[in-house]
Amino acid sequence: MTLATTAPDRPTLGIIAGGGSVPVVVARAAEATGRPVVVFGLVGEADLDIEAFHHHWLRWGEIGRLFDLLAREQVGEVVICGAVNRPDFSAIRVDLGAVLSLPKILSLMVGGDDTVLKNVVRFLEDRGYRVVGAHQVAPELVGGSGSLGRFKPNNDAEADIARGVEASLALGRLDIGQAVVAISGRVVAVEGIEGTDELLQRVADLRKRGRLKAAHRSGVLVKAAKPQQDLRVDLPTIGPRTVEAAAAAGLAGIAVESGRVMIVDRPATVAAADAARLFLQVRPFPDDGP
Repeated sequence: MTLATTAPDRPTLGIIAGGGSVPVVVARAAEATGRPVVVFGLVGEADLDIEAFHHHWLRWGEIGRLFDLLAREQVGEVVICGAVNRPDFSAIRVDLGAVLSLPKILSLMVGGDDTVLKNVVRFLEDRGYRVVGAHQVAPELVGGSGSLGRFKPNNDAEADIARGVEASLALGRLDIGQAVVAISGRVVAVEGIEGTDELLQRVADLRKRGRLKAAHRSGVLVKAAKPQQDLRVDLPTIGPRTVEAAAAAGLAGIAVESGRVMIVDRPATVAAADAARLFLQVRPFPDDGP
């Protein structure tokens, strides 16, 4: 078994990176404190921007190589962040470490996304590594509260937010999704395995087909963490593309849970909301709904 060997007072941070800008934000935040960082980029997932940092590229299935590198780099803490897709198991080329761990690895992939991610954390922790969240290294990813842009929700939007909060928490308890769209006081669409962007595309399609009679620029996208979600490895996210999709769906704004939803590229996200005349609200959500 490979175990972490770094002294606990200043462990090297290992970032297992998927796609998008979050791994880079986390690496910069860690380096700004003088902390040693090494990024492990997943081939086909992580962006080339990670090459600005000390890094290694890994393919799906290179489990043995990952643990060898973690030990060689004296990694003590691990962040798993960035967008990833479940791998195509028929295309994976496993190394010896993966073969030796195959029964365990197969067990990791059973269940919903929340269960799978918890199993991955346990797999790393069993080998001596402490898993921390991206937001614990870079708190600015989840900071702020209230209206982040120029626009604020009106009374109708507040009612939609309240209904959306109630529905998003119920959806999360079932490990189904993290987001809903509420229009005119009722939930018209919920997120499933397809993700938030496609949820918003469905709403846009419903408007085009005349299935939603509400006026353009009404309704709210509400996004929250699942109550049982392990935020260390699965922090809900919005960004500029979310704003663009919400505008295309004819919504009035977006409301997200403070401290538990990450805003990627915050300045660009706020600017996009202002340009689209959408409100962007960050607020605490009650555990049992409004």
